[in-house]
Amino acid sequence: MRPDSEHRAGDRDRTRASARARRRPRARTRARAVGLLAAALVGGLLVTGCGGGSDGSSADGGKARRTGPLPAPAPARPSAPSTPAPGTEADGEQRDIAPTGTPSPTPADYLSTFALDVDTASYGYARRTLADGRLPDPKTVRPEEFINSFRQDYPRPEGNGFSVTADGARAGEEGWSFLRVGLATGPAAPASERPPAALTFVIDVSGSMSETGRLDLVKQSLGVMTDQLRPDDSLALVTFSDTAETVLPMTRVGGGRGRVHDAIDSLEPLSSTNLDAGVRTGYDTAVEGARPGATNRVVLLSDALANTGETDADAILDRISDARREHGITLFGVGVGSEYGDALMERLADKGDGHTTYVSTPEEARKVFCDELPQNIELRAREAKAQVAFDPQTVQRFRLIGYDDRRVADDDYRDDRVDGGEVGPGHTVTALYAIRLRPGASGHVATAGVRWLDPDTRAPHEETTQIEASALDTDVWRSNHGLQLTATAAYFADALSQRALPGAPTLPQLASRADKLARATEDKDVRQLAEAIRRADELRI
Repeated sequence: MRPDSEHRAGDRDRTRASARARRRPRARTRARAVGLLAAALVGGLLVTGCGGGSDGSSADGGKARRTGPLPAPAPARPSAPSTPAPGTEADGEQRDIAPTGTPSPTPADYLSTFALDVDTASYGYARRTLADGRLPDPKTVRPEEFINSFRQDYPRPEGNGFSVTADGARAGEEGWSFLRVGLATGPAAPASERPPAALTFVIDVSGSMSETGRLDLVKQSLGVMTDQLRPDDSLALVTFSDTAETVLPMTRVGGGRGRVHDAIDSLEPLSSTNLDAGVRTGYDTAVEGARPGATNRVVLLSDALANTGETDADAILDRISDARREHGITLFGVGVGSEYGDALMERLADKGDGHTTYVSTPEEARKVFCDELPQNIELRAREAKAQVAFDPQTVQRFRLIGYDDRRVADDDYRDDRVDGGEVGPGHTVTALYAIRLRPGASGHVATAGVRWLDPDTRAPHEETTQIEASALDTDVWRSNHGLQLTATAAYFADALSQRALPGAPTLPQLASRADKLARATEDKDVRQLAEAIRRADELRI
């Protein structure tokens, strides 16, 4: 069992370093079927009927009162003897959800700080793996990406920045509760009002693309996309297999559609996957074609498994750092393939101040490019971090579920030089905590805040909310639909990653809960969650 989210004073330097690294590599294996999925991806962008709101969920998030423009001061940390007696709240056994039996010499820290993350690839890849008849590797399961795969209807702010809400419920095990912090950005502007886009598509054209229904479908889809982009948008096309080639430099769509179509028609399948060459050439092309006042973005469609050229992750990451810092070019990574280099794709997007998703069906591709890509043409916040200050008079123990690679040193919350997350319009971000209140505790439980830089002025802003113990009285399965959905996704990730959340139901029980929730919300995404849980249960027998 990993330790609670409380940071230890003696570990500040290590934590600060890990905050900049932010992600740990995870082992992956070679992918197949990239071509068909990449084709579906690009095709999804081209569907003209991309109507509907950006929320994509009928779940109803809880609301809490807001304070301030600035967070309330963090509660004072209680003093403790240098060698606590076993069984006290300063003891490591007490601060773990699943007791380890190893006492800690450091008193509890009642602050929890992390960079925001809107990645969803872990959940998408888990669903694909289950559909293929395999349980996902526990190392690939990141609970926050399961939770954030489902949009919530948190209140939306006007303009840039975030709204902050909080709610909670009893977790089904005596003394334990869930505390949910919900953040939301305002909706995207109409397409006619968004800034122009300068998009560099970097597409894997390895040998598997030669099969019927793969590269030919990509070419057809790219052709349709060319006819759908605005005249003031620009597009570049880079392909890679054993080498990389700029098939089309950055070209303004208005007046250049014929050139774009000719470049698409020239695409042919080649051999292996030189991801380093693709990333390097893609960023060189994007830098050369960068446009002031436009959203300059690289869209990488790949299985992210390098087997030719430079295959060391750190060397590949170095290729994109300067482009992000000097030219503001960000990365949107779209993973495909039955086996997928999740760790490398995530690190690439992290280094490029972007995010990742994963698709395995044309329907998912349509969602990615009709909903997620427009949300990432604009930005609503830069360097966004969240901090929750728990009241030591009320809270005995707490644990942040997930965000293991996004932890930030508490002292760096207001240090805007420390990297946070970039968040576009229409996003919701959910953080779920398992907490244990002190016996008989009442009143204030926590102050939850978010800090960000305005994407235009880079001025810092903060927003906060409070939560009281009375808000945690309801059983989680009798709470609002949004909180039930969050708990279901967290329990599912917990089961796949072999951890131990309080009050965890069995997989059959969890599938039944998800079925009931799907009927109540009439949400097909929740229905798919129930099916994935049931499939995982079948594979574990």
